[in-house]
Amino acid sequence: MNLFNRAAPLRRPAPPAAPRRPAAPPAFTSSGLPDPALAALTGEWMIDPAHSRIGFSVRHAMVTTVRGSFAEYKSRLYFDGRNPARSQAEIVVSTGSVDTGVEQRDAHLVGRDFLDSANFPRMRFASTAVQMAGNDVYRMLGDLTIKDTTRPVVLELTYIGHVTDPFGYERVGFDGTTTIDRSDWGLTYDSRLAEGGAMVSEKVRLQFDIAAIRTMPAA
Repeated sequence: MNLFNRAAPLRRPAPPAAPRRPAAPPAFTSSGLPDPALAALTGEWMIDPAHSRIGFSVRHAMVTTVRGSFAEYKSRLYFDGRNPARSQAEIVVSTGSVDTGVEQRDAHLVGRDFLDSANFPRMRFASTAVQMAGNDVYRMLGDLTIKDTTRPVVLELTYIGHVTDPFGYERVGFDGTTTIDRSDWGLTYDSRLAEGGAMVSEKVRLQFDIAAIRTMPAA
């Protein structure tokens, strides 16, 4: 099976007796512990590519912003609602699947000036720790590997909600973001403008709009 097949079949759980209402956002109890209702979310999940986006945005020519995304990736997620610190995430992205909507620009991005997809076909994020930062906010620390360079990053994650869809799939949503300096990972393209500024900013904002589906019932 193609590792990055976007149409990979999902195992359908038994349909629920009745649709569930969206779960309330996570909250702290008076003791400072996670809301016990989050325990129902404990288990393994995978990103649904049809309803998710792993993207980026970067300033171009100092006056506009270019946005793009990656179409092909695999994921492994574990959420522990009882103890969020035990939650884990791993996402492996096909660098050659970058899409900014402009073919010539995409070809430049997968070339040696940037991602060099021919020699480095994958980039990877793997979490190392998770902290609760607020009622619906998590801070996920992890290692980001691009072009065989691994450096730590911190994702700010916002919990969106939890539902069971009409087909019986349990879904949970998170939005995440972090900003990196691309030169730290060897993406050192440095074309300059006549005014002295950079054609492409070194600061890149990574965006994770995640809809995940439960792949294994909670223990």
